[in-house]
Amino acid sequence: MPQDTTTASDDTTGTGTAVRAVINLDLEGPRISRHIYGHFAEHLGRCIYDGFYVGEDSDIPNEGGIRLDVVEALRALNIPNLRWPGGCFADEYHWMDGIGPKEDRPSMVNTHWGNVEENNHFGTHEFMALCELLGADPYISGNVGSGTVREMSEWVEYLTRNGDSPMVRLRKQNGREEPWKVPFWGIGNEAWGCGGNMSAQAYTDEARRYSTYCRNHGDNTLYRIAAGARDDDYSWTKTLMESMNCLGCQREPTSYFQAVSFHYYTIPGPWEDKGNALVFTDDEYYLTMLNAQRVDEIIEGHSRVMDCYDPKKRVGLVLDEWGTWWNVEPGTNPGFLFQQNTLRDALVASLHFDIFHRHAERLVMANIAQTVNVLQAMLLTDGESLVLTPSYHVFEMNKGHQDAASLDVHLLGVTAREVEGEELRTLSASASVKGSTALVSVSNLDAGSAREVSFDLRGRSVTGVRGRILTADTLQDHNAPEHPESVAPRDFDGAETTDDGLRVALPPHSFVTLELTLA
Repeated sequence: MPQDTTTASDDTTGTGTAVRAVINLDLEGPRISRHIYGHFAEHLGRCIYDGFYVGEDSDIPNEGGIRLDVVEALRALNIPNLRWPGGCFADEYHWMDGIGPKEDRPSMVNTHWGNVEENNHFGTHEFMALCELLGADPYISGNVGSGTVREMSEWVEYLTRNGDSPMVRLRKQNGREEPWKVPFWGIGNEAWGCGGNMSAQAYTDEARRYSTYCRNHGDNTLYRIAAGARDDDYSWTKTLMESMNCLGCQREPTSYFQAVSFHYYTIPGPWEDKGNALVFTDDEYYLTMLNAQRVDEIIEGHSRVMDCYDPKKRVGLVLDEWGTWWNVEPGTNPGFLFQQNTLRDALVASLHFDIFHRHAERLVMANIAQTVNVLQAMLLTDGESLVLTPSYHVFEMNKGHQDAASLDVHLLGVTAREVEGEELRTLSASASVKGSTALVSVSNLDAGSAREVSFDLRGRSVTGVRGRILTADTLQDHNAPEHPESVAPRDFDGAETTDDGLRVALPPHSFVTLELTLA
């Protein structure tokens, strides 16, 4: 696994102690799956309605009600997959209520998120049309909490089967002749909580039963994802892995599921008061980054459990909900989870991706929560306006890592800051290579001090460097309709070539990508 060697430094001057980074450009590691750059869209607040979907009669340019400026912005990220319809909503969603003529679709109450009425105008066909416009693979989260095995089995059949069957005939009646490709299928969501309040063993037994009837139809092969743990509940993962190993029988460990998931949100305060998205101190910032860094140990913990049962790493680990979670913005519906998005959120994202890249051998997918207008959103909409958040720009700057081979980044001399008795590494980096191009991502998490990094680049010759930087005057800076580019990438001129690589001067609280052209 790629290494991150960190040592404490006594640098308190603000001028920045030099850090040494060694990268062997010719020693390729595990492939970084593009699916760790996945996204999440739930029927929550204004994510679907007024976010992705404005309706066919809207003055906002749309195709079949799907907002086209949102589609264009997400296509620029090379969006690989989109998870839907939840989240907690998935386990009270009955898919047959969302097909057929819109005027005939029954409404329901969204009891989890704001207790608002859901008219089901955005359903299966609309979601699949959205994925086609995005060029993204659909990831459907099925209803285990309040649904039935038959309901989920028929949804798979409706979506993916060709030929003639009751569900195929129903799909064709609703205007779709050919089946869709649906690779990713979630067997419920947060079964330990809103998905049924089950024990690990109770969920595992249910999930095996549901998975049995989620069939492969034709050439559509399902990648079944079992709903896994909250945070560091490794016993939940252990129970699932024991089940997949069939308790010592000769069955392949991937027979029931191909992956297990977990969820982890970055929350610096207690659940009852998670902190303000825009107003925070440096101490609160550092605590946020410490909690974001903790995802490294959690991925490692789940991976160790999985290795006991699956040393060949045939079962994937999926982090299908992650991101920052603050108190909602004042004056907004508390059930809509709308929060602003600052440079701090962007640095949480850049740190996460460095960690994801280091775990590329086991981590196969991750989904930011959520894509539009909810939690750590990529996009904020307000009527006709569309704002790209600082977090969006991290995804865009990092997209060259998708499906590239990971490279070890050995860091020496990194400052470690003590935060509540723990060490926060104040510099983070990762790298990958694809053909004649390498991409190096590096974040200076120090709120007030610059850092100089000397990159020792070995194994291949570097013939060109293009740098980009994301930073701002303050960590609280954010984008809004009246100032949409307060936090936006710009060309970076702080990289200087040396005999053995590069010398890079990083401003405080900054994220930099270096695209290297290789001989």
